[in-house]
Amino acid sequence: MIKNLAKVLSSTVKSTRIIYVSSYIPRQCGIATYTKNLTNAVNLLNPYHLAEIVAVNRGQESLVYPAEVKFVLNHQKRHDYLKAAEFINHSGADLVSLQHEFGLFGGRSGDYLLPFIEALALPFVTTIHSLPDDPQSSQGQILNQIIAKSKAVTVMINQSRQKLVKDYGIPAQKIVVIPHGIPDLAYSSTEWYKRKKKLAKRLILGNINLITQSKGIEYCLQAVATIKKHIPQVLYLVIGKTHPVILEQQGEIYRQSLKKIIKQLGIKNNVKFINQYLSLDELILWLQTIDVYVTPYLSPQQSASGALSYALGAGKFCVATPYLYAKEVLSHNRGTLVPFRNSQAIAQKVIYYWQNPKQRQVIEKNAYGYGRLMTWPNVALQYLNLFKLIINQKIKIVFKGYNER
Repeated sequence: MIKNLAKVLSSTVKSTRIIYVSSYIPRQCGIATYTKNLTNAVNLLNPYHLAEIVAVNRGQESLVYPAEVKFVLNHQKRHDYLKAAEFINHSGADLVSLQHEFGLFGGRSGDYLLPFIEALALPFVTTIHSLPDDPQSSQGQILNQIIAKSKAVTVMINQSRQKLVKDYGIPAQKIVVIPHGIPDLAYSSTEWYKRKKKLAKRLILGNINLITQSKGIEYCLQAVATIKKHIPQVLYLVIGKTHPVILEQQGEIYRQSLKKIIKQLGIKNNVKFINQYLSLDELILWLQTIDVYVTPYLSPQQSASGALSYALGAGKFCVATPYLYAKEVLSHNRGTLVPFRNSQAIAQKVIYYWQNPKQRQVIEKNAYGYGRLMTWPNVALQYLNLFKLIINQKIKIVFKGYNER
C-alpha cells in the first residue's frame, strides 16, 4: 500500500516545463513585471522545472538578464524570431506561454511574430494584454492569426472574452478568463504609511504608472484645483517614470506640459511628482499611502490595467474612467466611474466620498474582497492547471473547468 501511495504522490507532483516568451526584467515595462510576478508564483507550484524565459528585447537596450533568461530576441530582427522558435523546439519544453502586447513585437502591428508561431512545434497559450476594437484592423487581423494557432488564449475580464466570441468569431471554448495577478496585501489604514512618508493629515490622491499621454493625468490636475477649494490638504501623487519608448521618441514633453498646467492652476503645493521606476516593495509602500486611486485613462478599449488591479487588491477607493477593464472590475460597488476627459466629475466624486466616509469604506471593503480572487497564488494555479490540461490534450475540459464558473 505504501508503494502504491508513493507512486500516486509522485504522479501528482509531475513537473511541467514551460517557456515564457515576453519582455522581462530588468526591462522597464509592464509586461516584463507581469511575467516576472507570474513566473515567480508558478515556480512555487512547479518547483522541479522552474520557468525559462525567451526575453523580447528592444534593439537599443543593453540589459543584463537573470539566469532564467535562456534566449534574447531582438524585436526588430526578423531572423531572431526563427532562431527563437528553433531554440524552443529543441529545448525539451512541454509548452510555451506567449505574452502578447502590441508594440512588444517588431514589424507592422507586430507581424514579425507570425513566422515564429508558424515555426513553433510546441503547443502555446497566448495571454492577450490588449484587444483591438476592430477585428478587421491591421492589429485585429494579426491577433486573429495568433489566436488561430494558439491552443488556448487567456484574457483578464469577461468582456474581453465576449468580444472575442462576438466580434472576432473565436470559439468560446478556446478562451479562458484568468484575472490579472496582484500581490497579497493587507487591508490597512493609510495613516501609518502617510506618517512614514511625512504626509500625515493629507488627503492623498495618486496613480502609479509608466507615464504616457494616454493616462489622462491633466484631468486629475484640473480636478485637484477644484478639490483644493473644499479640501485644502489634498495632495496628488504622480508616481512613475516616463515610459521608455515615449522618452526616447518625445523626451519629457508630456511631463513638462503637466508642470505648466500645475503652475497655471496654482496647485504647486498640491501635486508631487515621484519620477522613479519603483521596486515592488517601494510600489506597495506608496500604494498603501494613497487614499484615492485615480485612473483617468483616455482609451475606452483598454482591457487590462495592472495599476488598477493592484489598487483594488489593496482595498483602495478607486475612481476611473469607463474603459473596459475598469467597467468590469469596479462594478458591483467596488469603485466609481467618471466620464472620459471630465475633471469636474473626478472632483465631485472625490469630494463627495471623502465627506461620506461610511459609503467610501463599504466600497473599499468590496474592492479588497474582490482582490482576493486576483492574488498571484490563485492566478498561478489557474495558469498551471490550464497548461497541464493542454499538455495532456484535455482541451474540452478547459471550457467546463474555466468558463462555466
